[in-house]
Amino acid sequence: MSSSTAPSSRSVRRSGRLALAAVLSGSLVAAGCTGDGSDAEQARKPAYHAPERTAPVRAPAERDVVLTDPATPAPLRGVPDRPNLLMITLDDAAWEDMQYLPHVQELLVEGGMTLEDGLSPTPVCVPARATLLTGQYAQNHGALTINGEGGGFTAFEDDDTLPVALQDAGYDTMFLGKYLNGYTEEHVDHQPPGWTVWRPTVDFSTYNFEDPQLLVDGEVVETHTYSTTLLSDQSTELLEDPRREQRPWYLWLNYVAPHHGGPVEDDDPKALYPDDEHALATTVPEERDRDTFADLDLPDKPNMFEADPSDKVVVSAAREPVAQQRRAQMREAHQQRVEALQSVDRAVARTVDTLRRTGQLDDTYVVLTSDNGFVLGEHNLEGKLWYFREIVGVPMYIRGPGIPAGTVSRTPVSNADWAPTFAALAGATMGREVDGVDVLPWLDARASRRVVPIAGWPIKGGRTPLYTGVVVGPWTYVQGRRGQPELYYRSVDPYQLDNLATDRRYRAKLKELRRISREYRDCAGGACPSEFYR
Repeated sequence: MSSSTAPSSRSVRRSGRLALAAVLSGSLVAAGCTGDGSDAEQARKPAYHAPERTAPVRAPAERDVVLTDPATPAPLRGVPDRPNLLMITLDDAAWEDMQYLPHVQELLVEGGMTLEDGLSPTPVCVPARATLLTGQYAQNHGALTINGEGGGFTAFEDDDTLPVALQDAGYDTMFLGKYLNGYTEEHVDHQPPGWTVWRPTVDFSTYNFEDPQLLVDGEVVETHTYSTTLLSDQSTELLEDPRREQRPWYLWLNYVAPHHGGPVEDDDPKALYPDDEHALATTVPEERDRDTFADLDLPDKPNMFEADPSDKVVVSAAREPVAQQRRAQMREAHQQRVEALQSVDRAVARTVDTLRRTGQLDDTYVVLTSDNGFVLGEHNLEGKLWYFREIVGVPMYIRGPGIPAGTVSRTPVSNADWAPTFAALAGATMGREVDGVDVLPWLDARASRRVVPIAGWPIKGGRTPLYTGVVVGPWTYVQGRRGQPELYYRSVDPYQLDNLATDRRYRAKLKELRRISREYRDCAGGACPSEFYR
């Protein structure tokens, strides 16, 4: 597959960027949050109109199998020897957010390939980022969650990671931005092995968008530059450095947006409802972007504030109704997330322009993804961690030599795949056994299914998972701590409204997926699923 030839029939041509004006004109109402309980406040509450209940999921047909015929790889052509590798990671970005980023649409959707089945097997900050570093699922790299037992920076053994392998293969390796939660000033004397350039933000300033601290050459530097701008400036400096011409390089660039942070603004729920200790935390847009999406409502889709969540047996919060005041807070959070991503969108454009201007773009693979997805109201939930598609599914794009522009790949790609994929591109050997695979030979193949184990652990720590399960193409199966199952068939139920675990028509599928889940729940290395199916 060459960049100079037309995409094969196995790639889907994507036409044009999304029309943002059309998106914005679909907003239902501009809702404010005064917090005073007045009639004016009531009138400005989010105008959410629940869609009609969708038709019941139909009975399975013979073609509704779990595992289809094996797929055949289609090796990528035109790969340069030892290309440059750029990974751009967003923090808590969801697929829903990408439509508002015109530069991403132009440079990565139209200029690269959209990986529409990107997955984060443990969709929360620390384990997801450790998986990107190691190619291992959380149960194998040990950083299971954010805090407490098995959580944070101290739970992660940082030897034999991707940068170590790349450095051994002759690459310059550069880190910039958010690392793992808990990397505080107490730990800055420890630089993880494998990094030629090490410039992480320092907790807890990571989430201070206006005054982040950056570790530069072993010194904590106080800055007063908006976080995204700071990281964009730093990455431009690194990419323009003449040393980039001497050796191939790998840069992992980690933006903090649209994760929540400070300082608190006047229209934030934390400011409007000071007596509510559970008021929703929001992100911080750059000054120029504030209130530019003030008319943006929450998405109007069937699983938003799900009306009948009685079949959601694993997540108790999904069965709780969301009060109107909370919906207003979610609406404000949604607006600010989209506003904060505008600076990231400009930063992506600046990075691609820098690569083009310095003559490096044609020899560089650019991957953009998020550590996890995010929900604000879907299934009555907010945040991440759980197995619903908006959370476990992550935005994922790639552009570079041999990647046909403007195409979409249906191949499932998990964040465990990027370490072995980058290692293969660099001719490097990972020093630890990986659970993911080199996905480049599969991106243009007729591969729409594979087994991807998923799991989530308590945010505050603990080694007993809240759920385990698998995603296999359109099938999602999970089992909670008490053995309670949920089964979704997204081909006919894309919003995961109907748990089919108690539907007798799906008994055989439930049994098969339960068996697959148990087989791979604790897999490691070569014992993890690596097969792709049509």
